[in-house]
Amino acid sequence: MQLHETIVALATPPGAGAVAMVRLSGKKSWEFAQQVFQSVSGKQLMQQKTHTIHLGHLVYQNRTIDQVLVSLFRGPNSYTGEDVVEISCHGSPYIQQQIIQVFLDLGAKMAEPGEFTLRAFIHGKMDLSQAEAVADLIASDNQASHQLAMQQMRGGFSNEIAKMREELLNFASLMELELDFAEEDVEFADRTAFKQLLERIQLVLKRLLDSFAVGNVIKTGIPVAIVGEPNVGKSTLLNALLNEERAIVSDIAGTTRDTIEDELVIGGIGFRFIDTAGIRDTKDYVESIGIQKTFEKMEQAQLILCLLDGSKFKVSGYHPVNELEQIKNKHPHKNIVIIINKKDSLNDQEIEEIYLKLETLNLKLIFISAKEKSGIDTLKNTLLSYVNTGALKNQETIVTNTRHYDALLKALDAIMRVQQGMEQQLPSDLLAMDLRDALYYFGEITGQVSNDELLGNIFANFCIGK
Repeated sequence: MQLHETIVALATPPGAGAVAMVRLSGKKSWEFAQQVFQSVSGKQLMQQKTHTIHLGHLVYQNRTIDQVLVSLFRGPNSYTGEDVVEISCHGSPYIQQQIIQVFLDLGAKMAEPGEFTLRAFIHGKMDLSQAEAVADLIASDNQASHQLAMQQMRGGFSNEIAKMREELLNFASLMELELDFAEEDVEFADRTAFKQLLERIQLVLKRLLDSFAVGNVIKTGIPVAIVGEPNVGKSTLLNALLNEERAIVSDIAGTTRDTIEDELVIGGIGFRFIDTAGIRDTKDYVESIGIQKTFEKMEQAQLILCLLDGSKFKVSGYHPVNELEQIKNKHPHKNIVIIINKKDSLNDQEIEEIYLKLETLNLKLIFISAKEKSGIDTLKNTLLSYVNTGALKNQETIVTNTRHYDALLKALDAIMRVQQGMEQQLPSDLLAMDLRDALYYFGEITGQVSNDELLGNIFANFCIGK
């Protein structure tokens, strides 16, 4: 990537719209804009102040392409830290293409995915975790994922990592200094204070690692599997939750043979509902494949909704407790909710009898009528109760990035090795090696330690123009 070149790209989504914006960044961005911009008031762009906007026409080879607004930014006070020009034009795809082609003809280079943000990182406008949060912010599709991305982009996570790294670096420097005086057997690092620091860092790292379980599912959407026998109303429930006819509803058993997925935002949290094939013994080959997928989705789900037909409890000999026990034992660490459908067909005494039959399971029990959409709000509130939104409300740092999680795990391992070395009274040179490892993994998160391959992998996932 040639950072000395001026880059250009469309910064708004491709396609027709009211307005589009083309962005340039680099040493020649103002110069290139000056060559094709004719201000309505006769201004020369090169003579204008930074952070100003100018109306005029974009003219190239005696041909007027569009009337535009040009926004000017001088580095380092710009998004990338370089000179930046942003051209707002009418949203015709033809006009967008023509403007970009003009600047390519003048000598600009087409920006690679994420190159504007990469330049911002290289010029110190943000650290690597903040740069990754930009992509998360663009991809956020609900209140919770937006809040997490904003918190990380503002540096909440970076500040916590930087503080730990700085404190650790101070002690590491003293340890390294001790190596220069090894023959004199002196200690510059206060071992008691160092031990307290290691314990505090370990607690913070464990809290951050634990937060990933919440952060990752909030970022990607919490998977919820709807399971049960055929014809208990799984597809009807999915349609009621989504408030649309998403799944086919039929009295014929085995209608749903494949999984059907859709997303719904409840209370600012994204949930991915999965309607699965009904679980039963079958000789139908296609249906059996669907049932196998049901078991796979149950493994992947964060929440399992076990749907039962309330009217079946009226039939003598119907006791689903054993089947529910099997699901509970097979997924001991998953949240399982028992939902009794068709409550409109039950009286109060029958509902009480069902409670008594299922109370030994110690699972949440909800009565609904999917067809009448009764009890759906109660179900939604129950789903929300399983999500740890307390950390969100308290603005606590939550880890959402798999790369960060992996680096934190390795940093914790290094810290624990240092602690063990302290307990075993290992010499300073051995402690210093593990300290360097911890500092390295902290630096990996914020980009103080990085390489071209890592940066390439991260920014390749950005959209072009950002």
